[in-house]
Amino acid sequence: MTTDAVTVADIREARQRIATYVRVTPIITVSVPTPTGPVTSVLKLESLQVTGSFKPRGAFNSLLQTDAAAVVAVSGGNHGLAVAYASHVLGRTALIVVPNSAATNKVEAMRRFHADVVQHGDVPAEAFSFAEQIIAERGWPLIHPYDQAATVAGQGTLGLEMMDQAPTVTHWLMAVGGGGFPAGTALAMDGQAVVVPVEPYGCPGLYEAQRAGNPVPVGAAGVARTSLGAPSLGQIPWALLRDRVPPCVLVTDEQIVEAQRWLWSEMRIVAEPGGSTSLAALMSGAWVPDASGAKDSVGIVVCGGNADALPV
Repeated sequence: MTTDAVTVADIREARQRIATYVRVTPIITVSVPTPTGPVTSVLKLESLQVTGSFKPRGAFNSLLQTDAAAVVAVSGGNHGLAVAYASHVLGRTALIVVPNSAATNKVEAMRRFHADVVQHGDVPAEAFSFAEQIIAERGWPLIHPYDQAATVAGQGTLGLEMMDQAPTVTHWLMAVGGGGFPAGTALAMDGQAVVVPVEPYGCPGLYEAQRAGNPVPVGAAGVARTSLGAPSLGQIPWALLRDRVPPCVLVTDEQIVEAQRWLWSEMRIVAEPGGSTSLAALMSGAWVPDASGAKDSVGIVVCGGNADALPV
């Protein structure tokens, strides 16, 4: 797979295509506590996107480019919710396969949008396997959460938006699951800002791909596994990320939960564990802006707010 699978022109076209269906989410400037002192940072609150995550960008872009009356999606939760919502808005039928560990509020929301939800297995890898059987039986197209060109182009619209809103930010911390989100964003930014990828130790898809030189199967463990626990990094995301991002930063579950707690207690921002993973890298000192030349020009994407509960 080459980077030609998705282009900056595709992302610009996607932005126009989905504009009436998604929100331009806000940014705020905050002082983030770190082991070496507070760091002024820009938070991009994609947790306030429709359905509570960035996923509708890719879902709408994908659905608007197919005339299929019925589609299948596989998800740890947020992508399924986005496809359910987009299908409802566009008058399509959606069958969503999610693991049993998917957040209850996400599953209930999918059903409110009249999606047929099937729960199977504990992690997305098991849900993917089951969905393949359904696709083979029914012949419905798969709206992939991260490894389809239309999905990646849709997620990349966030990069265009962030450059418009915060053009002085030089480094954006972003969580990685299957990789479509940071891949599209890094492509859209076209070298004008650096995407710093962050993963939990329990879901190290990009980290292991960088070590191996290509995507490899990885486990899905820890507090963020239902949103970031892809079976492996996608091939299209890898083609885009391979030469565009620095080494992946890893954070612990404890650091993720502490970032989630801080967002709520200090900012009154609701984030799920996957949504606070990027912030955890800065707060914990796993990533140090001074070492990257990013002092006072740091951005952090809070990518999801669909938490079942908040840590106290």
